[in-house]
Amino acid sequence: MKTILASTIATTALLMASSAMAATEIQWWHAMTGANNEVVDQLAKEFNESQKDYKIVPVFKGTYPETLNAGIAAFRAKQPPAIIQVFDAGSGVMMGAQGAIVPVADVLTKGGFKFDKAAYLPGIVAYYSKPDGTMLSFPYNSSSPILYYNRDIFQKAGLDAANPPKTWPDVFEAAKKIKTSGAASCGFTSTWLTWIQTENLAAWNNVSYGSNENGLGGVDVKLAFNSDFFVKHFQSIADLAKDGTFRYGGRTSEAKQLFTSGECGILTESSGGLGDIVKSGMNYGIGQLPYYEGYGRPQNTIPGGASLWVFAGKSDAEYKGTAAFFNFLSQTKIQARLHQVSGYLPVTMAAYDETKTSDFYQKNPGRETPIQQMLGKAPTANSKGVRLVNLPQVRDIMNEEFESMLAGKQDAKTALNKAVERGNAAIQQAIGK
Repeated sequence: MKTILASTIATTALLMASSAMAATEIQWWHAMTGANNEVVDQLAKEFNESQKDYKIVPVFKGTYPETLNAGIAAFRAKQPPAIIQVFDAGSGVMMGAQGAIVPVADVLTKGGFKFDKAAYLPGIVAYYSKPDGTMLSFPYNSSSPILYYNRDIFQKAGLDAANPPKTWPDVFEAAKKIKTSGAASCGFTSTWLTWIQTENLAAWNNVSYGSNENGLGGVDVKLAFNSDFFVKHFQSIADLAKDGTFRYGGRTSEAKQLFTSGECGILTESSGGLGDIVKSGMNYGIGQLPYYEGYGRPQNTIPGGASLWVFAGKSDAEYKGTAAFFNFLSQTKIQARLHQVSGYLPVTMAAYDETKTSDFYQKNPGRETPIQQMLGKAPTANSKGVRLVNLPQVRDIMNEEFESMLAGKQDAKTALNKAVERGNAAIQQAIGK
């Protein structure tokens, strides 16, 4: 009996010791797929192997909008993860969620790490900060939209494979030539019509998207993307869609597959889409985001991609582990590698400088383009970014009208007027007016 009791006590003590030594698990909900999902898993693995106190557990939650909705639902159920990846459109939603999040600057400081926002790329820090400069989220995968093109298709169509089109009229003409020559069944496609063809179209061409500095100066915003400038652009796309010269892929990044499969010769997409394009093995080239000539254009692009937010209500151990993980991600070698393998922007100046001095850009033409686009000129009131309290909802409204337009059910002017009218009503409702 004594032997059994002693054995039981010893086993219990061993289990208690093991429990005390167990690493604190920190859930990281994300929306990365394909090559970028592999990067997420690799970063978590490296961090977990670098120390024994904490364990990052990546959990894929679907598309960017699906991940945001899952996080909101989990918070309401009082079961949120410690870290959630939220796309740029969700920033206003997270900023307005009083008490739901803990500013990343506070998390790092409380974790015992020095936080210096001057170490990060200015445009990225500004977008993810409050007006007083407090950085609210960690800019994990910031991106800029660029143009990709299939060199083989360009050659078959008689286009110059060494010189991608620089203006939108040039893109439209090249797309027509690709289609009519039979080099591909589709000339041009684009991911994210809302982010690339509307929000960045406005910033890159220094045209107003909405009042109050597109929402960065105040929540009461009147949308302005139904001006003649936008109508002309979207009518051009609608006209190309009639015979399949432009092919619509979907609301987010679905169109990328139309490009990697060889169906379309030109793609405008996030710089963060590079990993899957490289993985496809295609003979691709990179060009800057197209623009319209005149008035000192182009201006500067605005960051897309996503950042990492920290939910409130977690344990001290989880916050310390989260701070350690963000500090790990901020390392120059990590940021430089993340930038080089994924196409996302290096979020720190040190990582950008290291990449430049390594001759990476000389060996990989076009890879510096998204950074140059964002840092080229000081932002204006039209090009600081877009931040609405309900931007995901406004984007859904826009997508509904774009899809009706591309189906031939309405022209661009009607589509944009309806999107602005519905979007303004939704904003007023969201801010309680």
